[in-house]
Amino acid sequence: MDAKDLLIEELQTENKALKETIKALEEKIARLEKNSNNSSKPPSSDIVKPKNPTQKSKRKKRKRGGQFGHHKFSRQSFEPEQVDETFEYELNSKDAAGLQPLDEWYVVQQIHLPETMYRVVEHRARKYLDPATGKTHIASLPDEILKGGLLGTDMTAAIAFLKGGCHMSYTTIQQLFKELFRLDLSRGLLCKATHKVSQVLHSPYQQLADRLPHEAYLGVDETGHHDDGKLHWAWCFQTPAYSVFHINPSRGSEVLETTLGADFKGLIGADYWGAYRKYARLFNVRMQYCMAHLIREIRFLAEHRTKTLSRWGKQLLNWLKDLFKTLHRQDRYTAKGFARRMTRIKHEFLRRMRRPPNHPLAPKLARRFKGENAEDYFRFLTKPEVEPTNNSTEREIRHAVIDRRITQGTRGQTGMHWCERIWTIIATCKKQNRNVFEFIHQSVLAHWNNAPYPQFL
Repeated sequence: MDAKDLLIEELQTENKALKETIKALEEKIARLEKNSNNSSKPPSSDIVKPKNPTQKSKRKKRKRGGQFGHHKFSRQSFEPEQVDETFEYELNSKDAAGLQPLDEWYVVQQIHLPETMYRVVEHRARKYLDPATGKTHIASLPDEILKGGLLGTDMTAAIAFLKGGCHMSYTTIQQLFKELFRLDLSRGLLCKATHKVSQVLHSPYQQLADRLPHEAYLGVDETGHHDDGKLHWAWCFQTPAYSVFHINPSRGSEVLETTLGADFKGLIGADYWGAYRKYARLFNVRMQYCMAHLIREIRFLAEHRTKTLSRWGKQLLNWLKDLFKTLHRQDRYTAKGFARRMTRIKHEFLRRMRRPPNHPLAPKLARRFKGENAEDYFRFLTKPEVEPTNNSTEREIRHAVIDRRITQGTRGQTGMHWCERIWTIIATCKKQNRNVFEFIHQSVLAHWNNAPYPQFL
């Protein structure tokens, strides 16, 4: 081999190495460009860059206050029976000279805090002496009084509502009572009150948890939760009527198997996380994978620097846009016309999906739609009760995420049980348009008086 051939071979080897380096760098750049719009990353992970002041925003800046065409909202006045005190103002005789008083008033209603924000009720049980034995007997007090101790049912429920529903720490609750109520309560007493409520809520929580395996459709999602500094996972199982939270050290399929069982006959709506896929594969469970997550993944491909991959991604996005545009305009079609159009869009999307370009990222996505697996993305087309995305479950889990950021997690099994139960009660009351505080209060009353609990189902 002469010098020229050696030089050519060396250049080819170097060229090949450079191409591999360039490809690796492109992939690295693509991964760095992932954000909440083109992947499953949360919005909080996005890197916010300041806008260039020389560039004018394409979006018209919204004016402050009510927008044009917005109907003014005026609060309804309190009814006469709701008014606690009335003051009347009239002109003096000099200013009212020559004027005829009318039986009409200009009314301004004002809300005030009471002078004392709490009541102290003393319960006395008379003592009796038995002269024959010298033994003292005490009259019985109601169970509600004995179990409540210093804090009554309404005060106990209020502390639990502030802690679980308003994301308040014990220190913040303590400050609220001290500054506003002028009532000094220790952190230990506040903590004890929430533990009592947690025990009270065990029954309604378990009732909902036991119902999960029998549901026809469940939305499921999970988010991180720290207990004593160790990573756990807060799972959310939700239906249109109720939600159930469960904290577990695992993010795996065994949580689904324990919670729903091996004989679950319903349908699960979730993202494409491996735990759901494994559970579905092991126990032949039908899935509806989130279309919103799929769209973000395809958008990442459409924004890729590789032209063939980008072109493929844009074509897939166009078919999905057409699908959802048709879905939102369903009322404009006949039932047969709508089904026919959606079938055509689905067929064209799958035809294009199953012909991926020669790029490592493309076949990986295309494999999800191989054979009958594709139905796990399109079950919502034939089942109106099934949502195409798991957005509603993500909204349910938002309360737990906010709680995690404020409280920094829990410190033991007792705290995790409290979070599971109060999050479940809050989410379910919201779905059923029920007052959270009132439900907690009625549950405490029922538990302490051995009476029937308020029911969710």
